[in-house]
Amino acid sequence: MLEVIALVYGGLVWLVFIKFKLLPWNIKSQVGVVAVGLAGIIALIFILNVIAPTSSQVRVANYVVEIVPSVTGRVLEVPIEGNRLIRKGDTLLKLDPKPFQIQIKALEANLATVQANAAQLTAQRDAARAHSASTQAQLDLAKIRLGQARVLARAGAGKRYDIEQYAAEVKQLIAAGKAAKAEEQRITLMLDSQVDGEVSTVAQARAQLATAHWELEQTVILAPDDGYAINLQVRPGSYAAALPLRPVMSFVETNQRVVSFFDQNQLTHVAPGNPVEIALHVRPGQIIQGTVDSIVWANAQGQFQASGALPTEGVQGAMTPRPLQYAVRINVTDPEKWDLPMGARGVAAIYTDHLSALHLVRKVMFRASSKLDYLIFKLH
Repeated sequence: MLEVIALVYGGLVWLVFIKFKLLPWNIKSQVGVVAVGLAGIIALIFILNVIAPTSSQVRVANYVVEIVPSVTGRVLEVPIEGNRLIRKGDTLLKLDPKPFQIQIKALEANLATVQANAAQLTAQRDAARAHSASTQAQLDLAKIRLGQARVLARAGAGKRYDIEQYAAEVKQLIAAGKAAKAEEQRITLMLDSQVDGEVSTVAQARAQLATAHWELEQTVILAPDDGYAINLQVRPGSYAAALPLRPVMSFVETNQRVVSFFDQNQLTHVAPGNPVEIALHVRPGQIIQGTVDSIVWANAQGQFQASGALPTEGVQGAMTPRPLQYAVRINVTDPEKWDLPMGARGVAAIYTDHLSALHLVRKVMFRASSKLDYLIFKLH
């Protein structure tokens, strides 16, 4: 576009100074024409960089999920192929379910035993109450006999041996009564400690069984979203461990983000909703339409590492680092062009709400530069 403007300007100069000779064509006019032309082009470039900023740092990024199994086991089946589209919910791989099925059977047997024991608790509590009442009755009788023996002994009609025997029996019955009460309280507490209407031991056994069923379900690993399994190396017979540092595959979702990086002083007039044009190197000559989603007003230079030293610009005399750029998130509005290659690079132009008449200049320049992607500058 600058070339076109220069040609138009040259034509006007030719008409004014050469064709119609409205002004004299001398050294002064020649210097003036060149100076005005250069000043105009420079001013236009400076204005365009503010009202329609461009960036050569456009990146297409996809979400990557590291697939880590929730349980550990031997891989039984891998029913997918690498770099093929997988729909959400499709099976990625299956682990050997036999160990988990055996665990479920053992826990089912344990649950049945615990339920039977819980059903016996009521009968055990009734027996403990009856035993406690019987012991209390025996204790009451022993106390009466002890009192009677003491009365007879004072009257000279009883034996000292009877008093000692009844006293010992009272002590034994008191101890037996306390033990019976403790047993009754223990069984009562077990019956009263309930979770969701079940005795705690039964609820615990049921929860263990539910966990085993969940672990069995986790032997089938499903795709979290539409996407691709890249670099698929897992094979039947491999050992999959439930460790975050040992993913079995990387799953690339089809959900994408387009991010462009701009110099800090280029974003003074940029706002969410501004139209954006994108040209990717993998699609020469194709212009992708979008809008500004948001500006990420943060970069690494605003973060300081925790240490005992005070923040500083750097070593004295060293060159000051160049200010880092800010990222701009872009929403692509062309539905048919949304499936972009992950990692694609390119250029972007944002058209702000200021001096929209000059946006045409940037659009022409942008489209002309996108055509250069057809050229491959290499000798081999």
